[in-house]
Amino acid sequence: MGAFTLMQLLFITSISSQILFNKLRWCRRRLKTAVSERNENSYQDQKNISIKLGASYQASKACCLLMLTVHILRVFLLQFHKRLCNCMYPSCVLSEGLQVLSCIILSIAVFSFQETKCTKLQLIIRSWWICYFLQSITMVVFGIMSILSDHEHIGHEQWINLFNLGVCTYLFTVSARGTTGIRITFLDSSVTEPLLNPSIGQQTEAERQCLYGRAGILQLITFSWINPIIATGYRKPLDKSDVPDLDGKDSAEFLSDSFKKIIDDVEHRHGLSTSSIYRAMFLFVRRKAMINAGLAVLSASASYVGPSLINDMVKFLAGERQFGQKRGYLLASAILSAKVVETIASSQWWFGAQQLGMWLRAVLISHVYQKGLQLSFSSRQKHTSGEIINYMDVDIQRISDFLWYTNYIWMLPIQLFLAVYVLYQNLGAGAWAGLAATLAVMACNIPLTRMQKKLQSKIMAAKDERMKATTEVLRSIKILKLQAWDMQYLQKIEALRNKEYKWLWRSVRLSALTTLVFWGAPAFISSITFGSCILMGIPLTARSVLSALATFRILQDPIFTLPDLLSVFAQGKVSAERVAQYLQEEELKCDAVTQVPRSNTSYAVEIDQATFSWELETTSPTLTDIELRVKRGMKVAICGMVGSGKSSLLSCILGEMPKREGTVRVSGMKAYVPQTAWIMSGNIRDNILFGNPYDKEKYERILQACALAKDIEMFANGDLTEIGERGINMSGGQKQRIQIARSMYEDADIYLFDDPFSAVDAHTGSQIFKDCVMGILKDKTVLYVTHQVEFLPAADLILVMVGGKIVQKGKFDELLQRNIGFEEIVGAHSQALESVMNAESSSKISSENQILSCRDDEFNAENRTDDQFQGITKQESAHDVSYDTNDKGRLTQDEEREKGGIGKKVYWVYLRAVHGGALVPVTIAAQLLFQLFQVASNYWMAWASPPSSATKPHVGLGLLFSVYIALSMGSTFCIFARSFLTSLIGLLTSEKLFKNMTHCIMRAPMSFFDSTPTGRILNRASNDQSVLDLDIANKLNWSMLSVIQILGTIGIMSQVAWPVFAIFIPVMVVCVLYQRYQIPAARELARLYKIQRAPILHHFAESLSGASSIRAYGQKDRFRKANLGLLDNHSRPWFHNFASMQWLSLRLTMLSTLVFAVCLILLVSLPEGLLNPSIAGLAVTYALNLNDQLTSMIWNISRIENKMISVERILQYSRIPSEAPLVVDYCRPPNSWPQDGTINIRCLEVRYAEHLPSILRNVSCIIPGRKKVGIVGRTGSGKSTFIQAFFRIVEPREGTIKIDDVDICKIGLHDLRGRLSIIPQDPTMFEGTVRRNLDPLNEYSDQHVWEVLDKCQLGDIVRQSPKKLDSTVAENGENWSVGQRQLFCLGRVLLKRSNVLVLDEATASVDSSTDAIIQDTIRQEFGDCTVLTVAHRIHTVVDSDLILVFSEGRIVEYDTPSKLLKNENSEFSKLVKEYSRRSHHFSRRGNNQMGEMSTA
Repeated sequence: MGAFTLMQLLFITSISSQILFNKLRWCRRRLKTAVSERNENSYQDQKNISIKLGASYQASKACCLLMLTVHILRVFLLQFHKRLCNCMYPSCVLSEGLQVLSCIILSIAVFSFQETKCTKLQLIIRSWWICYFLQSITMVVFGIMSILSDHEHIGHEQWINLFNLGVCTYLFTVSARGTTGIRITFLDSSVTEPLLNPSIGQQTEAERQCLYGRAGILQLITFSWINPIIATGYRKPLDKSDVPDLDGKDSAEFLSDSFKKIIDDVEHRHGLSTSSIYRAMFLFVRRKAMINAGLAVLSASASYVGPSLINDMVKFLAGERQFGQKRGYLLASAILSAKVVETIASSQWWFGAQQLGMWLRAVLISHVYQKGLQLSFSSRQKHTSGEIINYMDVDIQRISDFLWYTNYIWMLPIQLFLAVYVLYQNLGAGAWAGLAATLAVMACNIPLTRMQKKLQSKIMAAKDERMKATTEVLRSIKILKLQAWDMQYLQKIEALRNKEYKWLWRSVRLSALTTLVFWGAPAFISSITFGSCILMGIPLTARSVLSALATFRILQDPIFTLPDLLSVFAQGKVSAERVAQYLQEEELKCDAVTQVPRSNTSYAVEIDQATFSWELETTSPTLTDIELRVKRGMKVAICGMVGSGKSSLLSCILGEMPKREGTVRVSGMKAYVPQTAWIMSGNIRDNILFGNPYDKEKYERILQACALAKDIEMFANGDLTEIGERGINMSGGQKQRIQIARSMYEDADIYLFDDPFSAVDAHTGSQIFKDCVMGILKDKTVLYVTHQVEFLPAADLILVMVGGKIVQKGKFDELLQRNIGFEEIVGAHSQALESVMNAESSSKISSENQILSCRDDEFNAENRTDDQFQGITKQESAHDVSYDTNDKGRLTQDEEREKGGIGKKVYWVYLRAVHGGALVPVTIAAQLLFQLFQVASNYWMAWASPPSSATKPHVGLGLLFSVYIALSMGSTFCIFARSFLTSLIGLLTSEKLFKNMTHCIMRAPMSFFDSTPTGRILNRASNDQSVLDLDIANKLNWSMLSVIQILGTIGIMSQVAWPVFAIFIPVMVVCVLYQRYQIPAARELARLYKIQRAPILHHFAESLSGASSIRAYGQKDRFRKANLGLLDNHSRPWFHNFASMQWLSLRLTMLSTLVFAVCLILLVSLPEGLLNPSIAGLAVTYALNLNDQLTSMIWNISRIENKMISVERILQYSRIPSEAPLVVDYCRPPNSWPQDGTINIRCLEVRYAEHLPSILRNVSCIIPGRKKVGIVGRTGSGKSTFIQAFFRIVEPREGTIKIDDVDICKIGLHDLRGRLSIIPQDPTMFEGTVRRNLDPLNEYSDQHVWEVLDKCQLGDIVRQSPKKLDSTVAENGENWSVGQRQLFCLGRVLLKRSNVLVLDEATASVDSSTDAIIQDTIRQEFGDCTVLTVAHRIHTVVDSDLILVFSEGRIVEYDTPSKLLKNENSEFSKLVKEYSRRSHHFSRRGNNQMGEMSTA
């Protein structure tokens, strides 16, 4: 009483002070603005504001008036209370007087909300209503206890308390929500000062689209706001468009911004550390978590009302009915009311906790994404893509799961306290023995938790390694198949999985042990408690035993939850540490580059005495003594040997490379074209616009300049044709041209081109350089890295780089005159050009002067014939996007999604995966025996214990306790068997399904990878596999347990109240109907949110690979918003799925409460002596858990159906059509095959799918053995498809390819691919060491590897590293230049030494000097081999024995170079002329300068 009086005084003082302060401030404002407030604007503003008073606000006013009336009535009743002591009268009058005063103040405050247009409740009012609710509960509970103890009837005071509790309950729900119920809308957009915040109009619009945001109090309590979704899902399968929007406060953008403010504030105060990130998480969730905690404590407290009243119920049933039937009905009402409160409170805190988990998941994923876009180079090396995807896909999910379980942390002490209180009331000092046993069981948690945490760390580390390897394999799957290394890398993934499996097996065994301890805990605690009572001489009556058993059964919930809590805590702690550690990683320095306003300088780029290094701790920097000044509008060419630092120089201008010293100043916007093309998934137009508005005239002009117009014309849907993941369905030239077009459309001030012209043919490269660099960008600043020396003379400044330094700078003529190294680069190109000239001369082609004189005519003629050379541009790909127009240009189709119920076949496959399902019946039998032993032990105690201490017991105490111990031990043994078998079956099944899926994916054809985003595969390998590893077996076990438990409960209830079946059966039918009505919507929502998870991972992986481009274009914010949009797309079905589950759970629980109510009414209404009171009490004890059991049964069945979607998704990828066999035993080529390398092709026709046109048509030719054949043609003519057909990446539709008379379509893929060698167009390296990249199968000696490195010009570079052959190769070879990666690919074929070698643009990324060395090496090492060379550089194929010219998928010319060049109208002759003409001007200048220097 005193505490509440003090709270009243505190409240009155606080709110009075606040009202007085607000009034004074309002008066001062009125005095200052008295004149302005009388004008018409004020009236106009009021007209523009529409105020809607909601039903909840009207109800709040009514409740405040009712509370005031109640307390006034109590003051009058105090005057007539005859039993009130004089000493207590003043304090009671004071207390009630303060209540009246506070209610008056509250009423005034609430009525003023309308005038002040207040939409949010003040904190002081919310706090007071919550305290008032707790006070009312306390008064009702003490009143009921007084009635029961004193055997009184319900008086007028108790009725007033109950009425007041109803009023306070409503006000409590209003305070929990925090809004007054007043809604404000603006009728005119001219309003500039909304009362709450600038986005109120937007929020109002969002509320109209969100069912949850528009729901009233009653709808929120009953979850009826989700009825429209469930009804729609029942009528038809739900689509994304059927799922409503999230509330504004649940959107990822709102949550992310809120969390950023918190973490920035915490970082400012405490610095950035793991503990500060934990602090920020706590501050973010605390308000919602406190509300959830209050509801959870209320639910836990209400659950113990039943056990505390069991003693009185058994007394009543035993015949103590001196107060009549009313006492029995009062007991039944109290128990039922507590169950209703428990049901509503538990459903609300469950829903609130899941909502809070969704919040935290959204903010953490968004911050992990944003961190990925800002990681420095050194930080990026620490965390691979696979690891970061694991953070997003697994770790953050575990953190959100832990957040849900945190409510049990504060529920547990409350439940323990109440349990001890109930036990003490019935067993006296024996309760302390029960408490000691409970604490002893909980003490076991310490070592178990520590062990589980260590195992979780090991599991996550092993999972990271596996996901890293999986990501790398999927990214490089094409080269793995070409090199026949796919099975070796499959074995690597399986080896990593075996390591993970070892830790998983230890973890599930520990979980089985934990389950044994805690499932056996109730029997252990009850045995200790009852045994202590026997030793202490405390009589065990049926009343006390049943009350204790009911308490133990209620206590089972926290004890059963404790293992999960500990496991989730261990997992969550490890995951939180990993995410927090990642969020602390170093970011790119903002001060690496200084932005200078254009008006303050005439220079676009200035670098003063700067030194840069990718790794700050190394002693040898990457770039040293960089001094550079680039005036606005200059064209700067950067050249040098492979690995000289050209790309690094561009990176330092972009701010990507850490700066050691010096300054970098940049003036203007930047556009960047990286050497390795970065293409987003989506259509061509989106890739070019890159977030900018569409300007048709500008767009088409850029397409023409980038030579993309004719490519786009060939696509069925033009520039709306979809591009596959990483541009997989585009040729290398097309990808680079799209990148150039993107930079051009940006209309930046500074353009940084990292050798984009190497990927296109000579004609296209010349056109792009002329129309783009020297045309549209003539007034822009352009820095371009190039290996093509013919582009150097056009530069205003040439930078020559050697060993990370700018050793020369100047114009072309100046550098030639200095004679200090530049001539080596020029000389190599001159030699290449000379070889072309010699070929032309030897074929009697026109002289140089004749070429010059007719240059213009030829150029015009070529322009007229360009159409015939463009070919089927798209058909260079692994999957043609020029689909039929019905496909709308889509390569990547929507993810496969089953519809309808989870098929029985899925369950059947899962259950029979291990030993044909032989262990499943054994597990079910163990669970049945456990339930039988448990029921038998409780039945025995109820039957054998005397109804009262005066009654003679049926058996002796020794026998009573011995039988109970025996039955308890039997149940413990069964539960251990069940736990162990469940863990074993679950993990073995998971392992088998993982291997099946992985094998199918690795054996899938390339067309599968072309049309399937990596995120979909990674989602199954990570998230879905994790569900199989740790969840599904337990969820199936819980479903089985729920069914068996409810059967046991109904069996016990039927012993004493068999008429309950009359209501139980209809209720069960209604429950099943409810479940069948809800499950279609829940199932489709679950499928939708699982499908919507893959785009998040795919978008992140894509953004991570193009982070430098995103930063260069200043697009971080746009990509951040795209990530937030994807998060909302995932959260929408997830949120509504969980709400639908709570909708079902609440209704099922209420129905089970109805069954319980009927049971209680039957027991109370039956005549005295008709029932055994002990067994009747046991029935009530079991019936107390009926609603939990029924809810648990339906809940677990629904959850397992949702979890089985993971099995369904994994099985989808276990049925992928496979490639041809790796080895055909009856058709294996000789060990020496291919010996001569003669290739015979007859009537070859290739298409990528049956519904697509043929790419190669009627291709026939014979390639003699040991000859060099050059393959040329315009971009898109079919060259790459021809090469893919050799390796059966694409299977021929018709015709044959024979190598040394062996039909390659009849032998195994590994026999074919393992005997051929290829250097692909896109160089691929794997994370690991130099040696592993050259010899992944460890087949060659170190000496042999060193010899190859020397031949590849890499020996000296590798020797400089202290680790030599074990030098580190980062993910995707990012710490090596693109040219160096290409040299590593050359090293692989030199080691392999096949008699048939294919070069697919093998030297596109190296300079002319290195190219000449590589060509010499190939001539020497493969002089007696068949070499097929696809090249855009004509000089690399002009000395070939034969030339094969492709156009539009056909061979148009095939002869020796000399014969083809004799015919001036031949396609090959035209290509040579283009190359010659493009380089002629440079050649004449270069030769003149070289000649002058040699003469001198």
